[in-house]
Amino acid sequence: MEVTGKIKLINETQTFGASGFRKRELVVTTNEQYPQMLMIEFIQDKCDLLNNYQVGQDVKVSINLRGREWINPEGVAKYFNSIQGWRIEAVQAEGGQEVPPMAPLDNLETISKTDDNEPDDLPF
Repeated sequence: MEVTGKIKLINETQTFGASGFRKRELVVTTNEQYPQMLMIEFIQDKCDLLNNYQVGQDVKVSINLRGREWINPEGVAKYFNSIQGWRIEAVQAEGGQEVPPMAPLDNLETISKTDDNEPDDLPF
């Protein structure tokens, strides 16, 4: 899956436990009618992918959704979701690329006419 939006926040890398587990959080604000602020985790060696990005930059992030179950001391199951990033790339802001102009519609009839003497070599 992919998420596209503007970087709102990039946290520093955090290290946990004796094993040195690393995590870095990124918050992306989506470009939708109702923008969402999504916190995306990058773990272990993927933390370094965020080094070349800055707040305010438009990005596309490839993600995986993760879910887990936890049984609390009372024996009740609780469920948690997280979004894990595994790739990030810069994209141009909306309106950054020009769309080439289209041919005027009044030429459409002329363009669609074919010479009846030409052989039709199309396979369909």
